[in-house]
Amino acid sequence: MRFRTFPTGLVALILLAGCTTQGPASPAPGGSAAGAAQPTGPKRISIAIKGNPPTLNDKINSSGSGGVPGVAEASRLIHVGLAVPDEVGALQARLAEAVPTVDNGNWRVLPDGRMETTWRIREGARWHDGTPFTADDLAFTAVVERDKELPQFDDRAFQFLEGVDVVDARTVTAHWNRPYIEADAMFTEQHLLPLPKHLLEQAYNENKAGFIDLPYWTQNFVGTGPYRIRDWVPGSHMLLVANDSYVLGQPIIREVEVQFIDDPNTMIAGLMAGTVDGTIGRGLALDQADTIRQQRPEIQLQLAVAGCLCAFPQYLNPNPAAIADPQFRRALMYGLDRQELANSLMQGLVPAAHVFVGPNEPEYKALEPSIVRYEYDPRRTAQLLEGMGYTKTADGFYHDAAGQKLSIEIRTTSSVEIGKGLLLAVADSYQRIGIGVDPVLVSPQQATDREYRANFPGFDLVNQPSNLTLLNRFLGRESSLPENNYRGNNRMRYVSPELDTLIDRYFTTVPMNERVQTASLAIAHITDRVVNLSMLYNANLVLASSRLNGITATNSAWNSHVWDIS
Repeated sequence: MRFRTFPTGLVALILLAGCTTQGPASPAPGGSAAGAAQPTGPKRISIAIKGNPPTLNDKINSSGSGGVPGVAEASRLIHVGLAVPDEVGALQARLAEAVPTVDNGNWRVLPDGRMETTWRIREGARWHDGTPFTADDLAFTAVVERDKELPQFDDRAFQFLEGVDVVDARTVTAHWNRPYIEADAMFTEQHLLPLPKHLLEQAYNENKAGFIDLPYWTQNFVGTGPYRIRDWVPGSHMLLVANDSYVLGQPIIREVEVQFIDDPNTMIAGLMAGTVDGTIGRGLALDQADTIRQQRPEIQLQLAVAGCLCAFPQYLNPNPAAIADPQFRRALMYGLDRQELANSLMQGLVPAAHVFVGPNEPEYKALEPSIVRYEYDPRRTAQLLEGMGYTKTADGFYHDAAGQKLSIEIRTTSSVEIGKGLLLAVADSYQRIGIGVDPVLVSPQQATDREYRANFPGFDLVNQPSNLTLLNRFLGRESSLPENNYRGNNRMRYVSPELDTLIDRYFTTVPMNERVQTASLAIAHITDRVVNLSMLYNANLVLASSRLNGITATNSAWNSHVWDIS
């Protein structure tokens, strides 16, 4: 369960005007990057991210839609967990000596069906304030992560966790009442990064209601990463300085200015003027790179396809009611030329999306026979709609038996640049075949309003992980409802006991062959019933000066301690 980029042929590394870049170095065990030169003088860079992080914890900020833009990118520079996903999504050990695996003996499935995972902390790991990072911090983090009184942190992914035992100052063992395939990612950004017990335990015990409002989450943030905060000006920038006690060695670049920029055109202007050395995270669309391509040949562009733009239907009181009918959703799929969308919006660098799982995923080949495909066929769309009682009238649009024009609302957030272009392209495509579309752009304020996000009438078009982790969003018990304060991951409120059983079985099946067989059945259900509409694979873009080496387009900043600038 990792975020991965596409392999050769599906990942494009575009070097403008023939520039080249050095790939990220691999850290030497227990020390600084192998072969990386130690700093010989102060080196400083300026990085731009799209967004204005209100805090440095995406659990606090998230509306259940993937978090607030900029937070993950900023956080990776400042805080690391026991492991971090690299540019191809594989977990690389950071604060831990090793990622638990069956082979190294740190991941054990017991004869009675229970499971244990063990982590040992690297010697010398410390918080930014100099306090040793210990097993007690991990045990405290596990307590917060399971606290239902703090729904922002309560991670339902760990419903099978019985507890975490401190073995010694540097070792913890997690006990599970059944297998869970993401257990190795427990103390990583995929779930909850470690929390400093010495700074937060008293506040947690004395005032849980005020826990998420502590200044710790902003200007007073203390992490474990390669950089620490020297200055933070909300709405403007952060100034980060090298953490010379970083567990993998001193960062090569000594200062990093992180500029918060909402407007992609302003990002581009900064690159053009030389006030920005690179961008990380979401924010730029491919067509916006043309300006750079033409005027600044020394700027390099990296593209890595990651994520899928999917339209999630509303299943609880949808408007029109036909949205709940699989035949209607199939009609919509036949009526959309997704390859043309990929060609026009992504310059043909990504394939058409027939399912949210990307072709880069190791399971994709085995899943492919289970995918029900809906190739572009507007005549089939017409047949299905007419079979449901719709009639196309002189105005060119379909109407129901009562004369009501067929029209759907599709929403997307303003934070995903390609999403806005896709929204308009999809609206145009559907309107040309007789289906009215009301395109709605969700404002940044509305994007964090869980109730608003859950109560869309038609379709919610969002960028989601292009791997099987997304299955969690299809669980009926994860429906976003008033009784759970709209904190469920399933905003479309789709409920299927059959699919729930398959998803639960998938996440608790350790043997790969059996796991993939279960995933195949789930994918067959989702694509046959068109539970969601997979439309277009997305891509992350990084623009950087050719002088900046080591930056990657996927999971940007995972290796920032070995970045260098010539």
